[in-house]
Amino acid sequence: MPTPAHLDPRLLRGFVTVADELHFTRAAARLYVAQQALSRDVRRLERELGAELFVRTTRQVTLTADGERLLPYARRVLQAQDDLLAAFGQARPLLVDLNSPGLVTGRLVLERARELAPEQELMARYESGLTGAAAELLAGRVDASFGRFAGLAPALRAGLGQQPVRYEPMAVVLPEDHPLARLTEVPLAALEGETVYAGAGNPRTPEWTDLAHRLFEGRGIEVAAPAPLAVGEEEFQRLMDRARTPILAVVGFPAIGSTVVRPLVDPVPLSPVSLVWRRGLVHPALGALRRAASQVAAENGWLRRPEGGWIPAADAALMSVHD
Repeated sequence: MPTPAHLDPRLLRGFVTVADELHFTRAAARLYVAQQALSRDVRRLERELGAELFVRTTRQVTLTADGERLLPYARRVLQAQDDLLAAFGQARPLLVDLNSPGLVTGRLVLERARELAPEQELMARYESGLTGAAAELLAGRVDASFGRFAGLAPALRAGLGQQPVRYEPMAVVLPEDHPLARLTEVPLAALEGETVYAGAGNPRTPEWTDLAHRLFEGRGIEVAAPAPLAVGEEEFQRLMDRARTPILAVVGFPAIGSTVVRPLVDPVPLSPVSLVWRRGLVHPALGALRRAASQVAAENGWLRRPEGGWIPAADAALMSVHD
């Protein structure tokens, strides 16, 4: 492989993104460029290096031996560039996953961080659940997220830092004509005999399903079997009308269509929320995000556990740890 006099880091970033995705269309979407432009950049890099980096067929994209050899060097070059820009206040946007549109906790923290660091760009992303976001965090495709840290596998937690943000009270979403909808608060005992949807089968949110299993154990409440994932309000409403299954949620979950959201009580079940980021991340906006999380949590009393509030012991232990 001949050594060129100069390599544009943009070409290396395009190469690394395609290597991560092994799919030009998805890689182009991540980089916010046209697929044709990305393909041209990869071909230019191959010409400059005098080596073929990918094998392309109509069915798949794979790295060649030269592509495998280049990849670790390219990653180190891009990390060094990111570190240099961060040191001089010219970092790329900090990508912050808020899980799902409409959820309150992450959004309020992000809004405060933007106030604390108006010179920085903090951009929202929506990865659905912390398990799904964790893979993106470790790959460098997302910088921070929110969720139940104890619900991640230990191997994932080892590569991530976390800061407790909130004990978020849980709720149930009900069709507005459900017998329990007339209550302002729903005692857990009132759900006995019910089957409640808690994301079973969604590979991006197993930490939420696990929390539901722990909460419902011994209470006569079943976790609903896997169902097609509803994307968008119209699909959510259509499936809700069809299945009429209560849905486990948090108090800030927005009511959609002909549904109501009711807090759960006796006891108050708590969803532990942490701010989570990739260990070793260097970005000038990360400090602002962490300060924002501390401020908003303190102002709203988010880290005061309600008397008699329910939370698994493993979660309580990790919520007492602050990186």
